[in-house]
Amino acid sequence: MDKRINYLIGLDTETCNGFCMEDGKLDLTQSLVYDIGWAVTDKRGNIYKTRSFVVADIFCGMKDVMKSAYYAEKIPMYWDDIKSGKRQLVSFWKMKKTFMDDVKEYGVKNIFAHNAGFDVRALNNTIRYVTKSRFRWFFPWSIEIWDTLKMARQTIGKQKTYQKWCAVNGYLTKHKKPRPQLTAEILYRYLTNDNDFKESHTGLEDVLIETKIMAHCIRQHKKMEKRLFVKI
Repeated sequence: MDKRINYLIGLDTETCNGFCMEDGKLDLTQSLVYDIGWAVTDKRGNIYKTRSFVVADIFCGMKDVMKSAYYAEKIPMYWDDIKSGKRQLVSFWKMKKTFMDDVKEYGVKNIFAHNAGFDVRALNNTIRYVTKSRFRWFFPWSIEIWDTLKMARQTIGKQKTYQKWCAVNGYLTKHKKPRPQLTAEILYRYLTNDNDFKESHTGLEDVLIETKIMAHCIRQHKKMEKRLFVKI
């Protein structure tokens, strides 16, 4: 491991809705993580390690809730991937320990995700569910979280070429004054000039495209606010 490199971790989660409240009822507006993938990378987008975990506490322990997951049709695929070794079925705590081990091994101080607020909330929800709120926060306070959606909005989203490309291809929002879409899928189509690209909506695979988005934003050498939470 080259200690001169500033290592980062990019992560992505897939979730189902069903947070168990103290009275035993489910709050279906809250997300729980059943799939998480991450990659140890650098600002240039070079990949040094990848992880892909299926969280048994949710995937196996909440089968009824899993049936209502947005991508429930992928459940058989996950079992195939687990059997082949492509993904590992582990407990939430095994996953979290592995994550923190990777953070320590590579001296990671920055985590990034696309629309990072969603992943942070989902991981916090899940740790609260698994521990009955004994532990409430997934990330240590020493970790700074970057949001590549925020980064893309300040760089790629401001470029006239991107704005024109979105207009030509119909990738505009439905606001009263339409704006270019900045989803990971649309951004990746632009960066690769591949209009047929479809996002996998599985943790690790989505991390790999979000890593390219992060690296592209950094290469613009523009002043931008990367942090999800701005400390005062």
